[in-house]
Amino acid sequence: MATQKDFKRLVRGRMQKTGESYTTARASLLTQGAKRKSSGNGVHTETNGHGTTVPVIATAPAAPKAQPADFAKLAGMADEVIKEKTGCTWDRWVWALDQVNAYNWPHREIAQYVREKYKVADWWTQAVTVGYERIKGLREIGQRRSGSWEASKSKTINAAASTVFKSFKQPKLRSAWLDARPALRTAVPNKTIRMTWEDGSSVEVYVVAKGRSKTQVAVQHTKLPNREAVDRMKWFWGDHLDRLAAKLERKR
Repeated sequence: MATQKDFKRLVRGRMQKTGESYTTARASLLTQGAKRKSSGNGVHTETNGHGTTVPVIATAPAAPKAQPADFAKLAGMADEVIKEKTGCTWDRWVWALDQVNAYNWPHREIAQYVREKYKVADWWTQAVTVGYERIKGLREIGQRRSGSWEASKSKTINAAASTVFKSFKQPKLRSAWLDARPALRTAVPNKTIRMTWEDGSSVEVYVVAKGRSKTQVAVQHTKLPNREAVDRMKWFWGDHLDRLAAKLERKR
């Protein structure tokens, strides 16, 4: 069983993460411990040398706090956009997810909770989950929870979805606008393509028809080594999607 010294260590750890005073951090951990004990989740208590009963905290301290004014910047998406698509601002989402200590959950569980509890569409479920994780300091923009990095870029092209899909899938058509030779792994006709890049990183392409002659294409380049690679590949894909759009629109 942990000692009072262990509990003090947890308090100091929380102080470093949240910026709270010792008294506030200690009170927060005591409250957490009381809630866990009352919910029957196996949290133990012990009596210190002064006769005070304290909880033995087995879980990690709470994630760092951020100010509401910083939420949109940290999440990488404007309040107006997330409210229009989900009905809530970042301030409201952070409050709702903090109520259930979602910062201690893995990515999949947060996304499932957002989707099932609040009936948010799949794509926007991911936007809420990723934004919340960024706000709580669990990942940076361009980074996954695992610590790996990724770059994303999208563009709407005035061409049919089948035409855009073939431009990625067929090597001859792809080489006309893409300065690389990735290896195709899987493909779902007119919807998704997965490729292995020359350096071993991974590329996922999503094709969404917006009409008979308009298509949104999104590229997600994952397993990148660092932020510099993210910046480089965001520029690369922005430039090459512009090339593809110009080529297909000129052909029309």
